[in-house]
Order: sequence, then C-alpha cells, then structure tokens
Amino acid sequence: MKDPADLDLTIVDGYVDEPAHFGVPPYISTYPRFAAGAAVDAGVDPDAITYHTIDELRDEKSKYRDVIEADLFVYVGGMTVPGNYVGGTPAEPDEVKELAWAADGTSVMGGPVRFGVGEANEGGTETKRQNLDYDFLAMADIEAAVYDLVHGGLEGFEDRYRDNDELDRWARKGAFVIEQHPDHPDYLICELETSRGCPYRCSFCTEPMYGDPSFRSPASVVGEVDGLADHGARHFRLGRQADILAYGGDGEAPNPEALEALYAGVHDAVPNLGTLHLDNMNPVTITEYPERSREGIRIIAEYNTPGDTAAFGLESADPVVQEENNLLVTAEECLEAVRIVNEEGGWRPGEEPGSGPSVDPNADRLPKLLPGINLVHGLAGERAETFEHNKQFLRDVYEAGLMVRRINIRQVMAFEGTEMADTGASIAEDHKKRFKKYKREVREEIDNPMLKRVAPPGTILPNVYLEYHKDGKTFGRQLGTYALLVGLPGERELGRTVDVVVTDHGFRSVSGVPYPLDINSASMNELRALPGIGKQRAGNIVVDRPYDSPADTGDDLDLSRFCTALAPERPQ
Repeated sequence: MKDPADLDLTIVDGYVDEPAHFGVPPYISTYPRFAAGAAVDAGVDPDAITYHTIDELRDEKSKYRDVIEADLFVYVGGMTVPGNYVGGTPAEPDEVKELAWAADGTSVMGGPVRFGVGEANEGGTETKRQNLDYDFLAMADIEAAVYDLVHGGLEGFEDRYRDNDELDRWARKGAFVIEQHPDHPDYLICELETSRGCPYRCSFCTEPMYGDPSFRSPASVVGEVDGLADHGARHFRLGRQADILAYGGDGEAPNPEALEALYAGVHDAVPNLGTLHLDNMNPVTITEYPERSREGIRIIAEYNTPGDTAAFGLESADPVVQEENNLLVTAEECLEAVRIVNEEGGWRPGEEPGSGPSVDPNADRLPKLLPGINLVHGLAGERAETFEHNKQFLRDVYEAGLMVRRINIRQVMAFEGTEMADTGASIAEDHKKRFKKYKREVREEIDNPMLKRVAPPGTILPNVYLEYHKDGKTFGRQLGTYALLVGLPGERELGRTVDVVVTDHGFRSVSGVPYPLDINSASMNELRALPGIGKQRAGNIVVDRPYDSPADTGDDLDLSRFCTALAPERPQ
C-alpha cells in the first residue's frame, strides 16, 4: 500500500453544466476543488496535486504527461444541461475515453457524468450510463471516492455521499487548486454550493437525484470563501442550489435571516469583492411566500453586484405540459414572480432600493437583480400550441413593462433515473423544425427589444474582459451570471479588461465602444458605432478635430454619454 504522502494526483476538469451547478470557464465548479481538498485531508501533499482543464490539454499535449504519470488520475465532468459556451469547450465522450487510456495509474471519474453520456453535449439527445474505460466510476460523490481511494491504497471504495463535516474541511483545503486554473486570478469566478438536491420532482431534472436539500451553514460557506480569497479569488457565484430563497430553511419557505448572514459574511470575507451573483430562484417559492420572498430579494439586491440574474425554471407555459411533467408554477404565477423580482431587485445603482423596475431609457448601469426564464422543449405532452403558449407568456412579460435578463431556450436531454428516460428524445426530434422557427421568433420579437430595455444605449459595463476576435471585432464579457456578450470595433489586445458603453443591440448581445471614448483620438469605426453617427458624419468629426468638448461636434447630437474630449498631445 502506497503512503498517501507519496502519491501524485492529477485532476482534469472536463467542465460541468447541471440544473444547479456550472463549471465552464471562466467558472470553476466545486468538483475539482472538493476532490483536491479530500485528497489533502486523506494525506496527499498539496504540492503533489496537479489540476488541468480539458482546454489546456488540447492546447498543450505535453500536459498529458501529468495524466500518464499520476498515481491517481481523477476526471470530473458531465453535462446534464446543454448550452453554448464561449470561455471553454466541454470534453466530448471520446476525449474522456482517451484520458483513461493514457493514464498508467488508477483512474476514477465522477461528477454529473455519472448520470449518463450522450453521443454529443447537446439538447434533444438520449444518454446512457458508461464508465468510459475508467477503473472506477463514482456513482455518488467524487470527492468521497477520492478520499476513500487514497485511504484504501487505491484498491477501491464504496459509493457514498460526503457529510457536511467532511465538506467543511474539503472545501477549504481544496481552495488552493484555483491557482492552477488558466484564468486565475483576474478572470475566474468560483461556483459556491449552499445546498444541493430539490424537494420537487420535475420529469426531466437530475437535481432531485441528490435528494432533498441539505443546507450548509453560513459559516461553512463563508469559511470556504475566505479560503478562496486567500488564494486570490475575488469573483463568486452562489450557483449550487435549486433555490436561493429557500436557503437555510426547510427547503421550501424563505429564510431571510440566513440569507442576510450568508451575504453579509461573504462581503466581510472579501473586502476587494469583484463579483457576487447567484443562479437559481424558484418562482413557486415567490408565489407561495410573497412577503418573505420580497424580504429575501431585497437582501440579495443590497449585497450583490449589478447585472445579477435569478434563473426561473418555468420550463413551459403550456398547462398540458405542466401537468404531464410535474411542473409546479403556472404562467400566471411566474408572471407575478417576475413582477416581484423586478420591483424589489430591478433598480439600478444610484437609485432607491426597491424602486424597480427601472426602465429609464437614459439609465447608465445594469439593474441589480432580474429574473431569467428557462424554457425546455421536447417534454411529454408538447404540441404545436406549446410554442404559442410560451411566446404569449414572453409577450405578456414585455407588455407589462417588466424585464428579464435572459431567456434560455433548449431541448431536453433524457437521463436514466428521470421520468424523461421513458420518453427519450423522440418529441424533441419530432418538433425540431418547429423549435428552430420558434426560437428565431423569440430572439427577434422579444430578446432584442427586451435587451434595449435592460441595457439601453449609454449603459456602462465596467471591466469587460476581452476574449476573442471575429470579423474585425473584439468580443468580451463581464464576469457574472449570464454576462452580456459585448462586441467592440477593431481587434484589440486580448486578456485585458476595458470599461465599455453600450451603443447598439443584437438578439442576445450588445455593441459598444471603450468608455469614455476620446472624441479626439477615436477611430472611424468607433465613431460610426455611436448612435446617430454614420460614415459621413464620422468623417466630418475626424476632419474637424480636435474638440474642447463632445458637444462641439454638433448642436443636434449629444455624445457626452459616450465620449470625452482629451487635449491632443503636443510634440516635444
């Protein structure tokens, strides 16, 4: 039996996306951090633990040596919610197999991959459970498997879930691994777990497989945040829970006192806090407990950073689909929940808290907290009318003068252990053509005008991280939940942050220019991006420079929301 102190361990992060958990860059999920902490708790030297993302291995094949030579190789990954990703590309099944084949030591895989693997990470697909040629597949907690494997001389383990005492230790002891993430420290957001599991049983969802919610204490979460901050973390998301409003309660009713302790504690632990966002909020909680929910939402909006999004799992506005899939909230109830979040969280920095929804076309900051709407297609009972029900619900939201930060439309993935396993992907496949048409209509008719309401021209987006070039433009995002994709004219240096002011809107993205834009040095493309400026006027501005003030460019055009006028440098 090898001494744990002599073990070399390599963790490869293939990325995760679950209903209540996210770990695609710039996010790092809990799985690799907890697995690293469990190994340290079992006696492994932290200096002998190596962490790589799947993208690192794709870009630098030499890093495969860490997989090959490890005494214990741990793979974490799995997608139970399909999405489109900018910051990283989740591992495909063939890549996961290749890692197992490369490993000379003991190999174990875990995370949501245990629920099943499809031919590709996309919606409208069926999955099946596979070990993908690993020595072990952890069918419960991968971190518990790692701890028990190390203690047992790498010979095996019994599938089990960790308890909260173990979690308290492992969460803090594994914080160091974030320093090995390629996005550390400036562009990395740490997913935080407050609970897992769900008291409700929607037909397609894997979250109930974790059981009923088991909450960590505020002290436990804050202790982990404190440890992560010691290793350079400044950005956090309370994303690992089915319903943030139910935190610290019985799994259903809100507990504002626990939310206050949690959010205030995180603030105290990270004096230089950059981002504090959340993910899931169950609209049924708001409809069942409206006043306590309002109190909880007010607390969240007090402590969070702007641009936060509370994802609502409406899933379908069709009563037939709701009935057949055990969906708990009606379209009318969800509309009321949208209204309540707008009223209590939809204000902008500088405005009176609780004064939302803030739909001022002259606003210059994103709202503090808005709902997002999740819609799933391919569910049992879906029919042609389903698509019309969903569109009508979204029209009702818009016509009521309310805001949602984003609308997520996807086709279901069918996993063993859920009711959808019986239905599979057949309904999604039958409705694929209709789904594509409907999705395009929502983007055109709802997303674009809604985005103009949420982030009107002149909205300032601080610290946009520049990620990639395309078609002569540079694209980037802020850190946070469902951050806006921003396009800027020209190819700018990547890997740095700039403040941006919004100038125009797409369906799910915005265009902008650096803020404030110097009218005396701006390029033609930057000037043409400003509202009301065409090619000819941009040319005239360039010819007539320099200006003492943006107002000097013309009486009929106020560029002061976007521009400044710096004195040109004089030759020495």
